[in-house]
Amino acid sequence: MPLDPQAQAYLDQRAALNAPPLQHLTPTVVRQGMRAQLALLGEPAAVARSEDRTIPGPDGAIPIRLYWPDGSGPFPILVFFHGGGWVIGDLETHDALCRNLTNGAGCLVVSVDYRLAPEAKFPAAPHDCYAATVWVAAHAAELQGTATRIAVGGDSAGGNLAAVVAHMARDAGGPPLVFQLLIYPATDFTAENASRSDNAQGYGLGSADMEWFGGHYLNHPAEGTHPLASPHLAADVQGLPPALVITAEFDPLRDEGEAYGRRLQAAGVSVTISHYPGMIHGFLSLDTLLDQGRAGIAESCAALRAAFGA
Repeated sequence: MPLDPQAQAYLDQRAALNAPPLQHLTPTVVRQGMRAQLALLGEPAAVARSEDRTIPGPDGAIPIRLYWPDGSGPFPILVFFHGGGWVIGDLETHDALCRNLTNGAGCLVVSVDYRLAPEAKFPAAPHDCYAATVWVAAHAAELQGTATRIAVGGDSAGGNLAAVVAHMARDAGGPPLVFQLLIYPATDFTAENASRSDNAQGYGLGSADMEWFGGHYLNHPAEGTHPLASPHLAADVQGLPPALVITAEFDPLRDEGEAYGRRLQAAGVSVTISHYPGMIHGFLSLDTLLDQGRAGIAESCAALRAAFGA
């Protein structure tokens, strides 16, 4: 179908800013720009309580932000990893999305501010994210959570990291995970497919942007074949937690996300692949502008509630 009119209006607003191409900017400048756009999206939803902490990581402290829903618990837990190509994004850029997931799924959300590239290149991010997941499981009770109902999730690069952490947890014998929420995830650095070529430019995230992100994240291109970078290339995907994979029609990552979901299904993993026609990369974070952004959040929350209930 054609591009959704609401998505087109958003892209037109972005184009009117006449910002220089991403590849002409430094990570510091792009990070500042991503934060500056938050004001356009309105005030985030209120949650019962939120708190910033730091926890031990493999190479120093990891900042986290905790969000509690209404109630007394113990709550199921979603460990969330933000998107941003492993280079940009932080606790603030995904604050609104985490609040919506907290309220909609009725769970404790732990947002992880993992180390970013190029200051900390691959595999710093997956190591931080797995360490944070282990910490959350060990401290679930004191957080009003339950260690037997933990999911991982994230969008874009964060979806990549959630998938990778699911592999790491399976291979290390824990912590046990009940679900993975993979929102337009990057799954294969080596992918060559129609969505990458058809959506190479004009829809927000383009092929040149993806090269910029990958160039900052990986120490050298050959690392893209490592399963901690490309979970789709892992030798074995059996025994992973059930998943919801959300994709967008006009997203260069569409085909690799759906291919990963099909590979999980073929290995006996319970997976729902949910394709949003007319949508662009990042649409769940644009819920105040896009009807389908709100629908994607609602679907994510319903899937989490079902997984936690089981």
